[in-house]
Order: sequence, then structure tokens, then C-alpha cells
Amino acid sequence: MKKNDYYYFLAKKKGYVSRAAFKLIQINERFYIIKRGYVVLDLGASPGGWSQVARKLVGDHGRVIAVDLNPLRIRGVEFVRGDIFSDDVVNRIRALVNEVDVIISDMAPKISGVSSWDHARSMELAGRAEEMARIFLKEGGHMVVKVFQGDMMRGFVRKLNKEFDLVKVHKPKASKPNSSETYIICKRFIRNDENGGSVGDYELKRKEEGNNKVK
Repeated sequence: MKKNDYYYFLAKKKGYVSRAAFKLIQINERFYIIKRGYVVLDLGASPGGWSQVARKLVGDHGRVIAVDLNPLRIRGVEFVRGDIFSDDVVNRIRALVNEVDVIISDMAPKISGVSSWDHARSMELAGRAEEMARIFLKEGGHMVVKVFQGDMMRGFVRKLNKEFDLVKVHKPKASKPNSSETYIICKRFIRNDENGGSVGDYELKRKEEGNNKVK
């Protein structure tokens, strides 16, 4: 209940649009993901708590680009409205930036109440964040992505271990104790032929896949 939620009232007091802001604050205090001058891509950003925190962390010389289907208006944050699974959104991000230092994703599916379904949908969103990392994340960059715990998480972490120098599963104190959410912290991206190249490589691959479809 909100009346007993410490972080809900703290967010109101500090001027954050959501209590989720403190999750990123706590993650960054422990893992040093975002620094001044960084360019940050925030996936599924609305209502904007993580974008607010990222904006403060990067300072005047950094940038935060937020993406969501829902509207978002945070001072100093560049916003791309659309579906993260669409090529159009990839191209619109590409028009703003070639590469980013950090990708953050607090995306979660609409809760159905069926834990296995919710887990699978959360892993689909996390997988898209990983795809966006292969498109936009610079060599040595970092990523934070939320998942709901379940049997598919282990394989996803195993995949990330091949793409990053350090991968940790972490649940910040601001996460509700009864929530199945957890965060995968990925540091120092290793770009190679297996995990993707430039945005141009991505677009070429999509065209090739389209040409190879049975007609």
C-alpha cells in the first residue's frame, strides 16, 4: 500500500515522478554504471523516474535519450515515442546518436497474474534490450535490464556473460520485497562478430532476412 511505502513518499519529497528512481540510484551507487558526460539510452522510460536520475548523473555535458510508447516530458531528456520492437524507432534513435555509453531498461509487461506468462514476457523485453545493446552500445559500455525471475533467466544471463566482461544479478533495496523483479547488471560490453556490429549491419541483416523469406 502506498501509505506504507517509504520510497513512494521519498520520491514525492525529492521531486521524482516515480519510486523506481531510487532503484537506479542504488544500482549506480553500487556498480558505477552512469558517469558524467555519458550518453544514456533509457528503454521503456515512462513515467520517467530513471530518466530523471540519469539526467542528473550525466550532467550538463551528457545526454539521455528516452524511448516509450507512452508520452514522457522530462526536462533535458530527448524523447522518442514508439514501440521499441519497431525498425522505425531504431532509425529515429539512430538519427539522434550513433552509439551510447549505457543502456538502461526498467521495462515490464502488463501483469497478467500468471507468473510463467509474465516471466516469459519480461524476458522478451529484456531480450529486446540486449538487441538494442548490440545495435547502439559502444565497446566497453554498460547495461542494466530488469527481468522477472524464472527458468528462462539463467540462459539469458549465460548469453550476456559472452557479451560483457562482468554480469551480476542484483535486487536493490528499493525493489518491493514480494516482487519477482530483479536486475541484471552488465559492465564493459565486448563487441565482436557474434554479438553484432553497427546499426548499418543491423539494417542490412533485416533486409537480408526479408529477402530470404519464402514468397
